[in-house]
Amino acid sequence: MNYFISDTHFFHADLLGPNDFAPRLFDSVAAMNNAMISAWNARVDDENDRVYHLGDIAMNPEAMPTEQAVLAVLTQLHGQIVFIKGNHDYQARFKFLRRQDPGWHGQPKFLFHDVGTIIKDDHTQFIMTHYPLLLGITQQTLNLHGHIHNSMVPIAENINVGVDAPERRLVPSIQALPWGSPLSAAEVHELAAAKKAYLQKQGQN
Repeated sequence: MNYFISDTHFFHADLLGPNDFAPRLFDSVAAMNNAMISAWNARVDDENDRVYHLGDIAMNPEAMPTEQAVLAVLTQLHGQIVFIKGNHDYQARFKFLRRQDPGWHGQPKFLFHDVGTIIKDDHTQFIMTHYPLLLGITQQTLNLHGHIHNSMVPIAENINVGVDAPERRLVPSIQALPWGSPLSAAEVHELAAAKKAYLQKQGQN
């Protein structure tokens, strides 16, 4: 099964506490990191599942985490992980993770894309990027993205799958998930339908 998430920002102390950008109500980065690891592993089957991570793995402006520290977090996460480069990711980190890849059932655990990638689910294209795209008139296509944290693009086809995404609040069953949970493909379709209805009600779509 495929899952989707973005903007984990492991180790990012500046996000702790109430704020408009990405409110993370934890007392420490250790508690925040552990919550995301637990939420991820509660959903993702390590034997069969793949998680698309749409950018911004880890950061902390005052004390950037080492590559070893980031690797130590990522090796705890279930499943194969496909990374799409975010604005806080960089090639040196990707190269390090590629060299230190622990493997996953005879395959690499980590796969990488610099800009984005596309898969098809239920006759719908998922165009996955870190930054939201302006798709124009389209059918059966969704842009899964991150980057904007606690903000939402007022276009139905743009689905923010980030940890802090406000779209998650549009579907009660998704809002009830533990904070930091990756989203399944079925939940992405639910979010798309809910967002379209929400924007129509607001007169924005």
